[in-house]
Amino acid sequence: MKSDILSAIGKKLRNVRKEKGLSLAEVARKSSITAGLLSKIENFRTMPSLPVLYKISEALEEPLSELVKPVDNEPESSYTIIRKGEGEIELRYDSKGLTYEKLMSQIIHNHPVKVVTVTVQPGVFRKPLANDSYELVYMLEGEIIYGILDEEVHLKQGDTLYFNGQIPHSLKNPGDQSAILFKTYFMNSGD
Repeated sequence: MKSDILSAIGKKLRNVRKEKGLSLAEVARKSSITAGLLSKIENFRTMPSLPVLYKISEALEEPLSELVKPVDNEPESSYTIIRKGEGEIELRYDSKGLTYEKLMSQIIHNHPVKVVTVTVQPGVFRKPLANDSYELVYMLEGEIIYGILDEEVHLKQGDTLYFNGQIPHSLKNPGDQSAILFKTYFMNSGD
């Protein structure tokens, strides 16, 4: 399995932005993109086009070559293990009340794959959003209602849902306890 350079670039963009003391909104405005799109790029929920990446590099006043320089020179491993608590918490601009913990992102057979757990607080409703992937969701705890097109899909512990994330989808925790989802994003590789 190859380490995911694209995910590392998103992380590098976020780190450079924070080092320079810039907010998502400031960099987005200077780049002529939305803060939501910049958040998706930083959290590897979508892959930017080269022109968009160039605009972001200009807004950050950072050479594009530095932003895309390989940041992962570790040798390829035959396995990956993520111990409890070792995941990276992702800050999502558009998902209040949801906590995303990235467990891994890899390139598998030339396709980016990202695996996260998502904790959804009781009573939270997240408006419909779309991303550039297919999603596989497995319910670990609690219950969730996904709104996909005109349907409501009710998931409880042990249920699995697979869908095209390019279709705007909402998320609601109708229960009185947190819900925990195990999600795999199969990112569109842009070919």
